[in-house]
Amino acid sequence: MTKEEYKKQFTEDDTVGWEAIDKELIKIYPDQEPKHFAPVLHYAIGGEDPLDGISVYESKKQADHFHYVTYGFSQLYYDEEQAGAAFSKYGFELTFRVKKETEEDNLHWACNLLQNLAKYVFKSGKWFEEFHFIPANGPIRLDYDTDITALAFVTDPELGKINTPHGEVSFLQMVGLTTSEYEQLKQNPKISETEKLIKQLKEKNEFLITDLKRK
Repeated sequence: MTKEEYKKQFTEDDTVGWEAIDKELIKIYPDQEPKHFAPVLHYAIGGEDPLDGISVYESKKQADHFHYVTYGFSQLYYDEEQAGAAFSKYGFELTFRVKKETEEDNLHWACNLLQNLAKYVFKSGKWFEEFHFIPANGPIRLDYDTDITALAFVTDPELGKINTPHGEVSFLQMVGLTTSEYEQLKQNPKISETEKLIKQLKEKNEFLITDLKRK
């Protein structure tokens, strides 16, 4: 898409990238209104949280779980300079699938985790790609007895990659790793080793749902 084509199709009031993400989510959750979390103060005017929003859907695929999707690593709003670019801003959004335990599950801890990862990306200028892995420097949920202390990144099995007017956006799903799994990867931090571990996890967990009780 050229800049001229972009200007003809969209106006400055259009949330071009945001709508591209929503379009994909409607395909998967056509009848569901997600819970949506947005910072009180926008990051551009001094807010602490870089992501403009996080939507949380309830999925029953494989097992009851929450499906988190971020808005903000890619270009969400009208930006003619991004028209036809190879990648939309950082070129990805994060997703996270967390096993549902009770009707009153606390959703905020995962939103805080996603925002903290966004702070790292926005401040460092570094980004995540498939089969990257990182330590969480402790349990990924602070108020919970869990051995999930690291994260790997894979392509979300439902959302995959999309082409938007601003360029490509990959939906990278975070996968919770146990301490021993992280130590295993740390000893041999090749992409092929992460890929091998993910393949093993998928044998019993096709959608790579993070279960905080997993040992």
